Amino acid sequence: MADLGKKYCVNCLADVTNLRLRCTDCPDIELCPECFSAGAEIGNHRRWHGYQQVDGGRFSLWGPEAEGGWTSREEQSLLDAIEQYGFGNWEDMAAHVGASRTPQEVMEHYVTMYIHGNLGKACIPDNIPNRVTDHTCPSGGPLSPSLTTPLPPLDISLAEQQQLGYMPLRDDYEIEYDQDAEKLISGLSVNYDDEDVEIEMKRAHVDMYVRKLRERQRRKNIARDYNLVPVFLGRDKKDKEKEKPGITKEEKEQRIRLRGLCQFMAHREFEDFFENIHKERVLRAKVRELQRYRRNGITRLEESAEYEAARHKREKRKENKSVVTSKRGKEGKDGEFAAIENLTGFELLSDREKVLCNSLNLSPARYLTVKTIIIKDHLQKRQGIPAKSRLPSYLDKVLKKRILTFLTESGWISRDTS
Repeated sequence: MADLGKKYCVNCLADVTNLRLRCTDCPDIELCPECFSAGAEIGNHRRWHGYQQVDGGRFSLWGPEAEGGWTSREEQSLLDAIEQYGFGNWEDMAAHVGASRTPQEVMEHYVTMYIHGNLGKACIPDNIPNRVTDHTCPSGGPLSPSLTTPLPPLDISLAEQQQLGYMPLRDDYEIEYDQDAEKLISGLSVNYDDEDVEIEMKRAHVDMYVRKLRERQRRKNIARDYNLVPVFLGRDKKDKEKEKPGITKEEKEQRIRLRGLCQFMAHREFEDFFENIHKERVLRAKVRELQRYRRNGITRLEESAEYEAARHKREKRKENKSVVTSKRGKEGKDGEFAAIENLTGFELLSDREKVLCNSLNLSPARYLTVKTIIIKDHLQKRQGIPAKSRLPSYLDKVLKKRILTFLTESGWISRDTS
């Protein structure tokens, strides 16, 4: 009676009670794994027919020598978990396999059996002739969850992680750039009765989604390369205190103006570019200095030191002369203009006009009247309008000539008119 509950392979009559493969197209066709893998055909059964696995989930896929006693059901859950959660998320995979497995056990079993075991050696050989370099996995691992170079997690505290919504194990944020990008593909499904136009539309949606992911990753790389996260958190204040003292205000302003180029250059490239601009500015200033020496007849660098010393002395003399002139001007205001400073229109005169009126013994009001008439006649003559000069009777030829000469030298009227 005990044999009535057993199942046998219809091809080799082996005991398949623990594990058998049943044909979904032919009734009562159940094969052992060896006959199924060999493609056995019996009666109307063909090797391409559909099949399903029938077992209690208690046998070991790797044999009795495998460590841990992993059953076939746990193996299947492990493969489903790594497809769903990705390589490296051992905690989520352990929860998917079952409470009896820890993340460490899941990691060791998968790495031992599926990567470094016989299956991994058969699928991932060490040396392959003419093998193309896999740039999507720079760390050398056989499975990489990302199409880009993985970046190390940010070195920030737990409070700062909560402030940013940052997940260090995934190197993601709770709110990413273009947060609604996943809506492009969330409703897509593959149907065998889709027309060509519908398939192309779905491919376009996938392409748009991939571009958004690349842009998201590009922004992350820029933020990481230029160290923008510490700036956002306020850590850059200490760095500003340690900033080089030789940086001028113009260089800081130029760096701000060139900030838009950061998204097209790496940080090292941008620093080299800015350094080259600074070198160019220094070279241009040196060229202008050498051209100035050449215009002043200096052809050797040894002569430039003597020229600079002489120029410094000249500028010093001019500075001392201007100081003396300003002192004399202040003294003149106290005593020289005493005769006209209380008259009407004195505050409307410039310093030179005050000296002129004082020397001509002419009141400011009369001078302003004569100045207005002369300038008005000058403008009419330039416009081709005939004008008769009606100067006041108190203005003689000497006064008129002195005033005309002063206005001409000051640029109020042209020389040909005067």
